[in-house]
Amino acid sequence: MDKKKFEGLVEDALDKLPEEFQELVDNVTVIVEDRPSREVYERTGSPPFSYIFGLYHGVPYKHRGPFYGNLPPDVIVIYQEPIERFCSSEKEIREKVTEVVKHEIGHYFGMKDPELKEIESLKHARKK
Repeated sequence: MDKKKFEGLVEDALDKLPEEFQELVDNVTVIVEDRPSREVYERTGSPPFSYIFGLYHGVPYKHRGPFYGNLPPDVIVIYQEPIERFCSSEKEIREKVTEVVKHEIGHYFGMKDPELKEIESLKHARKK
């Protein structure tokens, strides 16, 4: 899939976030990169060749105090190639992008991976 189309999927996923969350998301830039760098694998402690679909860099919303300001934006990176390799259809890519965007927004709000995985597993269980 070309990068423009993939970026459109990311934008669609952001637009579909519930309005109450969209209103709270502030000072965040969401970008698409081809793949995670070696430094990302090292920093996250992920084994080489494992799937990293996205990454949040910044100060989580719940840790921002009254003196938070004059800082560069937080960054959410969505990695295109791992998502495309993991998925077998355009529909699956769209679903995975939406899932990853929601996951990274969860980190923005201060949620940790175990909590996010529990929420995601409950959602998948309801689909069955």
